[in-house]
Amino acid sequence: MNSEDTIAAIATGAANSGIGIIRLSGDNAISLADKIFVPIKKEKRLINVKSHTIHYGYIKDEDNIVDEVLVSVMKAPNTYTRENVVEINCHGGMIVLKNILDVVLKNGARAAEAGEFTKRAFLNGRIDLSQAEAVIDIINAKNDYALKSSVSQLRGNISEKIKEIRGAILEKLAYIEAALDDPEHIEMNGFNQELLITVKDIEKKLEDLLKSSDNGRIIKEGIQTVILGKPNAGKSSFLNALLGEERAIVTDIEGTTRDALEEHITIHGISLNIIDTAGIRNTENIVEKIGIDKARKMAEDAELIIYIADTSRPLDDNDRDIIEFLNGKRAVVLLNKSDLDGEMLPQDKKLIASIDTGYRIKISAKTGYGIEEFENAVKEMFFAGEIDFNDQIYITNARHKQNISDALESVRMVEAAIENQMPEDFFTIDLMNGYEALGRVIGEAVEDDLADKIFSSFCMGK
Repeated sequence: MNSEDTIAAIATGAANSGIGIIRLSGDNAISLADKIFVPIKKEKRLINVKSHTIHYGYIKDEDNIVDEVLVSVMKAPNTYTRENVVEINCHGGMIVLKNILDVVLKNGARAAEAGEFTKRAFLNGRIDLSQAEAVIDIINAKNDYALKSSVSQLRGNISEKIKEIRGAILEKLAYIEAALDDPEHIEMNGFNQELLITVKDIEKKLEDLLKSSDNGRIIKEGIQTVILGKPNAGKSSFLNALLGEERAIVTDIEGTTRDALEEHITIHGISLNIIDTAGIRNTENIVEKIGIDKARKMAEDAELIIYIADTSRPLDDNDRDIIEFLNGKRAVVLLNKSDLDGEMLPQDKKLIASIDTGYRIKISAKTGYGIEEFENAVKEMFFAGEIDFNDQIYITNARHKQNISDALESVRMVEAAIENQMPEDFFTIDLMNGYEALGRVIGEAVEDDLADKIFSSFCMGK
């Protein structure tokens, strides 16, 4: 990747639309665009216009007019890449976009690689690596919380916290190095206790960041959810009620659902990766038995189990098997068919009450009654109410989590060395390891191949 090239790419989606954008970045971006732009006002050359202005005219290919356009001119360093940037806003047909891009490339630009605009922003110091990763997370966000978390990260809330911790480490490292180089003038008396206080404070901050990673992963990837219940309990009807459409087949015939049906649902900004499984029961049908075994395996790995009990008929051994399976697992119990006449038997009520969960909700999958209460329960279970993205930091990136974990391990080794009264030069090794591990989060100590891998996952034009 040659950062001195002028690069170009289609920056909008690969589909016909009202407006399309071709983006250019590089030292020669403005002069290149000037060669192919015919302004309505003949005297208005792009190389002479003010930064952050828009100009109306046409794109030409030699003597042929390609399209009517608006051209945005943004001069370095106040741009996304900190280079000269031009954006050609044209009609959004794919043929038009490709023709204009061809003209741009023919006149000296190079086709941008995936993520190269954002990589240049990173290499030119406009954003750090964690902010760059937030860009692709914003594009790929599956729900409102994931979007808010990624925007918060793009604004630099993770960067600021990491830099704050690194600054505290660096201050102590510098003092130790100075004291070792000039012991006659720099005292170490009492320093170990002072360092211990700092190390414990850093340890607490790193632990808090790691604690947020479970919620962060759920925010980004969603909750792995499985629906369990005996045949005809209303599992598929419940899934259809959540989706608002007839996605799962619903009949009065037991065992209709033979295989898992997977859907992605967003409720109150939280994603559920939800699986409707075969009804749990003893059966001799080989195909149905395979589906039931698969359901049990998926439930073992699930983060949330939705158990649907049919309150219109007595609980049986199939229900008892499911209730026994739920012990120790995070679950919501939905008492379905509550719109029908009838009362649960006392022994059934006692059995339902024995399930280790605080969430037992009466619903009607047929009418939608109780669905909203279920949605609120899920939010309460995983986030205990509202999620605040102003001050709270959520670690959503596995790479960040690993590096923060490495830093925490190094800091704990410093603490152990202090408590074991080791020589001060032992502290510097682990302090530096922790400092570098945190540097990898924001890209201040990152290998080229890792950066290439990260940016290769971006879409073209970004």
